[in-house]
Amino acid sequence: MIRITDTIKHLIIINVLIFVASMYVFPGLPESNAIFAFLKDFQENGALYYPESRFFHWYQLVTHMFLHGSPSHLFFNMFALYMFGSALEGHWGRNRFLLFYFFAGLGGAVFQIISWKVGLMGLSPMEQQMFLSTPFRVIGASGAVFGVLAGFGMLFPNVELLLLFPPIPIKAKYFVIIYGMLEIVLGFGGFQTGVAHLAHVGGLVFGILLILYWKKNP
Repeated sequence: MIRITDTIKHLIIINVLIFVASMYVFPGLPESNAIFAFLKDFQENGALYYPESRFFHWYQLVTHMFLHGSPSHLFFNMFALYMFGSALEGHWGRNRFLLFYFFAGLGGAVFQIISWKVGLMGLSPMEQQMFLSTPFRVIGASGAVFGVLAGFGMLFPNVELLLLFPPIPIKAKYFVIIYGMLEIVLGFGGFQTGVAHLAHVGGLVFGILLILYWKKNP
């Protein structure tokens, strides 16, 4: 049984409460209600948009990590945070873990913005304007969670994980390498899956870089 640390528990609770409030409480509130106004604003403006878009606000670099599009999206992110996050917080402590978590999430946002920028370069001026006037957005804690996954693989490389499918054990370091390579292939391969694979890669990369920095500067 995994002993969940306080910070991980609080992150999970906050994400679940925001999801439940946004998906199930918000639709039933009258529009004059202050909570309705807050949740509506958070849903519309909390997601991450392209910086040159009129929908972008700087705080979205953080707030997008607390929005999820579906129960499964929320579940898999929070399950991974539960599985791997407590070991990192136990190793680093609360403050360093939170710095790592949000830094990895920021890495996911940076990579997503870069992918948008590269994509825009291949469009005509009219198509670029259409993109900027359309609310394309990214939500989810996946970038931060992929950073946590990378951190676990680096700090506990020989811990064996049991895969769900196929049900075989695999060392954490190999799991991270395989999963990371898969995300890179999906991100750069032009697969239109509706998933921000490059944001996942960004979380992995920023997580790895921060750990390498800490190892040289303890």
